[in-house]
Amino acid sequence: MNIITYPGKPFPLGATYDGEGVNFALYAHNAIGVELCLFDSPESEKESARIKMEERSYEVWHMYLPELKPGQLYGYRVYGAYEPEEGHRFNPNKLLIDPYAKAISGTINWHESLFGYKFGHEDEDLSYSDLDSAPYIPKSVVIDPFFDWEDDTPPKTAYHKSIIYEAHVKGFTQTHPDIPEEIRGTYAGIGHPATIQYLLDLGVTAIELLPVHHFVTDWYLQDKGLTNYWGYNTIGFFAPDVRYSSSGVLGEQVIEFKNMVKALHKAGIEVILDVVYNHTGEGNERGPTLSFKGIDNASYYRLVDDNPRYYMDYTGTGNTLNANLPSVLRLIMDSLRYWILDMHVDGFRFDLASALARELHAVDRLSSFFDIIHQDPVISQVKLIAEPWDVGEGGYQVGNFPPGWTEWNGKYRDCMRDFWRGEESMLAEFANRFTGSSDLYYDDYRRPTASINFITAHDGFTLHDLVSYNEKHNDANGEDGKDGDDHNRSWNCGVEGPTDDQWVIDLRNRQKRNFLATMFLSQGVPMLVAGDELGRTQGGNNNAYCQDNEISWLNWAGADQHLLEFSKKLIHFRKNHPVFRRRRWFQGRAIKGQGVEDIAWFLPTGEEMSYEHWEQDHAKSLAVYLNGRGVHSRGPKGEVVLDDSFFVIFNAYHDSIVFHAPNAKYGEKWTVVLDTFRDQVEPEEPVTYKAGESFYVEGRSVLVLKNPIFHTHHE
Repeated sequence: MNIITYPGKPFPLGATYDGEGVNFALYAHNAIGVELCLFDSPESEKESARIKMEERSYEVWHMYLPELKPGQLYGYRVYGAYEPEEGHRFNPNKLLIDPYAKAISGTINWHESLFGYKFGHEDEDLSYSDLDSAPYIPKSVVIDPFFDWEDDTPPKTAYHKSIIYEAHVKGFTQTHPDIPEEIRGTYAGIGHPATIQYLLDLGVTAIELLPVHHFVTDWYLQDKGLTNYWGYNTIGFFAPDVRYSSSGVLGEQVIEFKNMVKALHKAGIEVILDVVYNHTGEGNERGPTLSFKGIDNASYYRLVDDNPRYYMDYTGTGNTLNANLPSVLRLIMDSLRYWILDMHVDGFRFDLASALARELHAVDRLSSFFDIIHQDPVISQVKLIAEPWDVGEGGYQVGNFPPGWTEWNGKYRDCMRDFWRGEESMLAEFANRFTGSSDLYYDDYRRPTASINFITAHDGFTLHDLVSYNEKHNDANGEDGKDGDDHNRSWNCGVEGPTDDQWVIDLRNRQKRNFLATMFLSQGVPMLVAGDELGRTQGGNNNAYCQDNEISWLNWAGADQHLLEFSKKLIHFRKNHPVFRRRRWFQGRAIKGQGVEDIAWFLPTGEEMSYEHWEQDHAKSLAVYLNGRGVHSRGPKGEVVLDDSFFVIFNAYHDSIVFHAPNAKYGEKWTVVLDTFRDQVEPEEPVTYKAGESFYVEGRSVLVLKNPIFHTHHE
């Protein structure tokens, strides 16, 4: 095959179609030779052409092929030393995925040839495999970068107005009756009008998708008939995973993803991606050679200093990308910019973000990773959410991220779970979490919106299971090694699992409403997990990472319509009242001209809480006054933001308690606008109490009373 080649350019990295041909560029610092391999189809077992790349600039191998078109399949073979004990694992018998591939044609067909060493050899990974992996590895795809975005504009929803909905591309739509069967479980399914209307009716402002970067399902899972359903095992940081494409594998998945984003943006819904830059799907020294390991192992991974045969593992997956190296930093930044500029996404949630910030063994909040993001004019302007922990020393790093970042607040989750299951815990902790966790973020020049508040996430019990199980039930995983969190902080309400006991069922339903009400009334950014508003269950499985089946999919036919209606009303109630979504911290000081503080805490007796009350660990009930005149914010046009005032009562005690409405200086009349015991949000015939009047608050319930103002200027 006679192919014309030009020298090409070292940048941009990857395969770039310019309308006349394709430029190929691959970073491989320690390589001594690179071959570009072209394939005719995804099923091809042998390349149609193997072209030696002669040009090398700035440690980048490059070449331009005129007249090559989008849809072209390709891969690389890279030459160099095979010296695992020195950190080098070059093996040209292994066809390699381009780290900058914008699309990947399929999934791995597991075979011994995908590994750089010989199976069963006495030298283990020090041995050398001469088996050709080309028939078993998916090919990289040249894509057409041109796309008509029309007038697409990112919603740019402010954090204090954001409500995040965490969802899985496949699981969310796989059984949806109003979505055509041929696009269920795909990007097109997420972008379908039925999906978008549901999200609008629910009231969420952003959908946070579990990983869509092309990922690897481990061989041992596939052998058990399981899969890496969640997708936290990336191999292609630029490629939308082909599994979620309904339209094709030769670049069509990119177009489908863009159409999904465009449709969501038209509805004012942001798209946030859960991204995994802390490790890859190549595992440790016994893992396969799929891309980075064969291109330049020492230039991508954190290797043990005194024995670089082995990998540093801060992720629990076998390897950790070395974000201290320029090549890896460039890869991550290029990927992030690509998803923002070319794919129009609105933000990222960084899986195990602490691992990216580790310099040697400590987490350094001022590491090069954060410095570069902070000064990047593109990346710094989107939503940046950290999962603030990893498996390294120190583990949980809450509050250790720089201004501009928000964090999954695991302390919020744990506190609220403990409060509602009746654990003895300090009321001061509850108050801190409810008001935005100033103890974690205030000194970092951040605001309440730094806290992403959640009760559940994809990892762990669903909301229904949180109130239905004390123990995890993960037998379906077919393994013992990854059983999820042993500390679920759950309470089954007296019976483990399903029951016909109506008293238990009623209590569970009330507990769900209590959790949801607490989260949506808290300061910070609420995150709801897809299906929690429908009563979704995983049968007690608290780690369904490998379950691509009914365990993980939303059960639309079995949806709890009462809980869904409560959730909708609750979300819109929050959106209508800026006092529950403040931009600034409470000051705990009197409002000018009123002598009333912006926030005050009360005992059931109507007495304001003292220092001694906060230190009690047996108390299960309290109330908080939120002054609608103390929001301390201005609207987009400089108008003063005012709201009604509220008296929010939390009773986690098992029995009813007499509470007193605030005295007259806080308001003369108080109307019930939310009652989790009676499943009510803004009832048509509300109950009203006078200042100081006593009333019963039912056991294990939330009651919200409103004192209206006459001229409310909401945001």
